Amino acid sequence: MDLNLYKDIFEPFEKLVEIEILGKTYEVPENNSLLRCFQFLSLNSISQGDFCWNRDCMNCQVWIENDGREKAVIACRAKVEAGMRIIRLHEEIEFAPDVESGPGSTEKGMKHSPGS
Repeated sequence: MDLNLYKDIFEPFEKLVEIEILGKTYEVPENNSLLRCFQFLSLNSISQGDFCWNRDCMNCQVWIENDGREKAVIACRAKVEAGMRIIRLHEEIEFAPDVESGPGSTEKGMKHSPGS
């Protein structure tokens, strides 16, 4: 995968980091917001979603596990961190990693299939 193809959309990054989303592990670009990371994995559904990208709408709220507790964060403003565990997504986030195209088309170690 040529990561340079994505330099116009994402903040500068040199590597991918592992995060967990709803129990599945994915690799996403470091130094980016969680919403951009979701877009990296699911370009079509996130790009066409109803998001303001500036914290006004709250449609990108997610819940991460933090020291055994849930913590709500706004995905358009929260920076990704290696090892992050996202345990809930706002209903507006239609997270379906692209199967056929895009850099996020595979989960770490397995192919994602719709409905799994």
